[in-house]
Amino acid sequence: MPLDRLPRPQWLTFDCYGTLIQWDEGLQASVARILETNANSRQAPTAAQFLHVYDEHEHRLERTPPHRRFADVTRESLRLTMQEFGLSYRPEDADMLTGGISAMPPFPEVVGTLAALKQAGFRLCIISNTDDNIIAGNVAQLGGHIDRVVTAEQAGAYKPARKIFAHAHDSLGVTPDEVVHICASPHLDHAAARDIGFRCVWIDRGTGRKPLPDYRPDATVATLDRVPGLFRDAGWL
Repeated sequence: MPLDRLPRPQWLTFDCYGTLIQWDEGLQASVARILETNANSRQAPTAAQFLHVYDEHEHRLERTPPHRRFADVTRESLRLTMQEFGLSYRPEDADMLTGGISAMPPFPEVVGTLAALKQAGFRLCIISNTDDNIIAGNVAQLGGHIDRVVTAEQAGAYKPARKIFAHAHDSLGVTPDEVVHICASPHLDHAAARDIGFRCVWIDRGTGRKPLPDYRPDATVATLDRVPGLFRDAGWL
């Protein structure tokens, strides 16, 4: 349903990594540094090849009980990926990777857009598949505009599980139809939007990620700074 036919939300919820924070760029840089230590290995993959396997391990571990903290998921995903490529794993590589996530900066347009949305009267919440201490470094770079942060660590579940979104909506005191979720990750956030029924704006940053075949977001824009215009057209600003 077009946004202009829907009521104005009080809360906007955001995916963090890839939507607000430069996830792909930061992760590739961290992996490139890790692979430098294996530069003499004949089996050393490219960063893209490495990340493809790493992502598979990460998502599998996030779905496998019991719930693990994201730092532990990251550590084990890295170990398994390096083992798969026949590379030498060092615990300090995992520390560098999680530290690198916390230091990843926002996209250039993000802080100004969050300020504009906050000034327009929306309240802003992040819902993210991470730990509190990891995301704290990212939130500190967002200009003080974020009102709430809900993590997988708090909810004991990772997206796309209903549990983390239910925890967020309960914490905010809203029902799913009273929020708009803004995200860049179809395989996680779109799946949840499809199954739960909350409104969703997709930030399609041209990464090659494709929407799910059985779901269409309520709106799609290329960058976060297009969202205020979208809301203006809907009569929300």
